[in-house]
Order: sequence, then C-alpha cells, then structure tokens
Amino acid sequence: MTFASIMVAMDLSPEARDRVRLAGHLADDFRARLIGVAAETPAYAVPPVGPTPASAYALTASNETVLNDLRQAHVAFEEAAGNRSRVEWRSNIELPLPFLVAQAAAADLVVVGRKTEPGPMLFSVDPGDLVMRLGRPVLVVPPGVDHLDAKRVAVGWKDTLEARRAVWDALPFLKRASQVVVISVDDGDGAADPRDIVGLLQAQDVYATSVQKDAYGSAASEALVDAASEQAADLLVAGAYGHGRLREWAFGGVTRDLLAYAPICCLMSH
Repeated sequence: MTFASIMVAMDLSPEARDRVRLAGHLADDFRARLIGVAAETPAYAVPPVGPTPASAYALTASNETVLNDLRQAHVAFEEAAGNRSRVEWRSNIELPLPFLVAQAAAADLVVVGRKTEPGPMLFSVDPGDLVMRLGRPVLVVPPGVDHLDAKRVAVGWKDTLEARRAVWDALPFLKRASQVVVISVDDGDGAADPRDIVGLLQAQDVYATSVQKDAYGSAASEALVDAASEQAADLLVAGAYGHGRLREWAFGGVTRDLLAYAPICCLMSH
C-alpha cells in the first residue's frame, strides 16, 4: 500500500511554499506524482469608472484579478516543486471547496495548511470542511514546517469508525515508520483499549506499541499532543469529528483543537 498521487492546496500565503516542499519530499519518498491545486472566485466588488456599467466592469476587473492570483500561485508552486518530472497543476475560477473536492478524485492524499484569518482569499477553505467532504485522508501542515520524516508516528486512538479509517489511510506512513505509538487518552470516561488495533498493526508488519495518557482536567487534545511530543513524533494520526462536527463547533473537541493548534502534522480521516 502506498501513495501514488499526492495533491497539495496552493495559495498566496508564505506558508504555501513550505507546504509544497513538504508534499514534494513525500512524493519523492513514495514515488508519487505531485499535483498542485488552486481556485478562487471573483469578488465582483470593483466600483465602476465613468459611464462603464458597474456589472460589466466588475466582472472584467475581478476576473483579471483572480487570473493574476492563479498565475502567481502557479509560479510559486513550480518554484517550490523544483525540477521534479511528475508534477501537475490544476486551477480554475471557481469556489475553492467544491473545486478541491472534485480534483481529489485524482489523489490518495491531500495536503493542506491551516485556515488563517486574515489571509489571502485564494483557496481560502477550512480544513475541517475538507476532511468532512473529500473522502480522502487530509494531511494538515502547521506553519513553518517544510519536511516530514514520519519515522516516529503517534496514533490517537478511540474505537470509532473515523479512527479506524484514519489508521487504514495512514498505513503507507505507518509501514515506513521505525516506531508507531498508539495513544489512548482518558478524558474521564476511560481510555480506549488499544490491544486490537496494536495487534492489527503488528499483523501488517508495523512495529507498534501503546501508551495511556490521563487528561487530568486538561483538554483531551492537549493530552494527546503532549503524549505525541513525549514520543518525539512528527506525525499524528487521528479520526476526525468522531462526535459530530456540530457538537465540536458548539462545545469544542479534539478535531477542532488539532486543526487549529497542533504543532506537528496531523493526518485525519472522516
């Protein structure tokens, strides 16, 4: 099992080049093709000049602004991707989220950054929206990270459909890792039993162990990140929105916190 095609969301932020470099290194490791994607829609908010009808002027000017943004993103992507031979670019004047959802049919893994506010409008999408709709594992890269070795991987484990899917989707990473640690967090309701998932990973020739972490009144996400840091992991695998996204939006939750604050790369599936 491997990643044959890795897609990376491109924008005009300074972090985008780092993200492409990281995705490029992964493409080298897995001998995969690298696909850059970007999309933007016109604002249609440009005021008219003189007798020019407002709608016609706004359409022309806004479209040209978007096309210029997409050209800049393409140039930045090519520079960060280097001289790799298996590289592809896809862009369009379109709403970013549905565009990426459609393009993701060509990818095994989609690499995105955190949503930043304020920031460039180009490909301004919430990674939480992506993980809910893509049907692909999403690798969320924090700012300032341009390389992922994934030799030591942490798996945040609860026996949910989403966590099981995340582990399966992460197998290309897990099989290459020198150490995989399954972390069960006791958030007051007891920690999930990791024995079955550890046994499954070992049957897949993955060297896996397990640890339990008590939240001790702190957020489960904080306890999970602390445990991953103690294991020197640079990749955290977790199921996304196991309790439902609306509940997390209203009351907080592990997925929301990891997407916003995790200091290491997170691979998530829903």
